[in-house]
Amino acid sequence: MLAETICSAVSAAGLGIAAVTAYRKRFLTATRIAAYSLVPVGLVLTGVVEWVAGIAFKPSVWLGFGVLGLSWLLFMTTRAIERRSGTTRAVRKAARAAERNEAVAPGASAPSLGAGAGPAATATKPQSKPKKKQEAAAPGDDFSDIEAILKKHGI
Repeated sequence: MLAETICSAVSAAGLGIAAVTAYRKRFLTATRIAAYSLVPVGLVLTGVVEWVAGIAFKPSVWLGFGVLGLSWLLFMTTRAIERRSGTTRAVRKAARAAERNEAVAPGASAPSLGAGAGPAATATKPQSKPKKKQEAAAPGDDFSDIEAILKKHGI
């Protein structure tokens, strides 16, 4: 009952301010003030004020807000730990997909190097080339590995 009385007083004061503003020939501003001042009375008439007052004074509602806050805190903690470790859901999903996509031929000891090969295949590819070049290279040609790396990166 106190909330309804306060809302009615606020609306009456707002309508009084709107009347003074309209008297000063600021009709657009006066209309806007009148619209804002009618909101509390509308909330009282629809029962929203009584509903909010009922929620605000129940301990079980505040306990529910506490549980929601704890839930949010747990979610944020796990996200922070996940970011700190550097593994996200997308990274783990991509790793699982890469493991499934790597096919090994029946007689092969390593995955085949195809167009759909993942990061493991690209890591083995550059390692095999420098070994062949080192075997065929002259003793004075020890910069061939560096040249190959620079060419690979377009330098």
